[in-house]
Amino acid sequence: MRWPPLIPGVFLRRLNRFAVEVRLGRRRVPAHLPNSGRLRELLVPGYPIWMARREGRRRTRYDLQVVGLPDGTLVSADARVPNSLFREAWERGELPPLQAYTALEAEVPLGEGRVDFRLSGPEGAAYVEVKSVTLVEDGVGLFPDAPTARGRRHMAALMEARADGVQAFVLFVVQRPDARAFRPHDQADPEFGRILRAAAAHGVQILAYRCDVSLEEIRLTDPIPVLL
Repeated sequence: MRWPPLIPGVFLRRLNRFAVEVRLGRRRVPAHLPNSGRLRELLVPGYPIWMARREGRRRTRYDLQVVGLPDGTLVSADARVPNSLFREAWERGELPPLQAYTALEAEVPLGEGRVDFRLSGPEGAAYVEVKSVTLVEDGVGLFPDAPTARGRRHMAALMEARADGVQAFVLFVVQRPDARAFRPHDQADPEFGRILRAAAAHGVQILAYRCDVSLEEIRLTDPIPVLL
């Protein structure tokens, strides 16, 4: 997935859940933060950031897209990106566990809510929920970085689908290249870790992939081990 033209800046502070203040040249400007996570490891005053300019009737002219860490690692901060990466990778045949399915629908009802995708093919259907991961500690991607009632509901819905005989997957997309494995972040939300392990025990397939991130594009690359 190619980025739109990116504009460099410097992170200053978080204004609220979905807004930050950045330095753009000599100006201090607000920008939209398309991620509701805490992102404490990314939103550090003085860190370099890159934004995309957006048109239309908006409160801010910019979306924060990429954060640069002190070691040079680039991290995508946009929680909307993993769904696009999943669709691209599936269409290109780059997700072997899901290549038996031949059709894709997005934002489909399941239980009392919705999940990201429904795949279908000659052998039946499968539901897929995609999660954005930005936190990495000691080479391990961690999700969530804050309690997530919504994430717990998604796991419960996937378990119900599996109990009804429908295949179900959750895909954790680590939006940075430095993760060697993935595990649930029990310190941030122990209940999510519990229900994720229960989902795996009930046949929900847990997948994790990392990404290559540059200032031109972000790509889903290779699978990484899931540590439950």
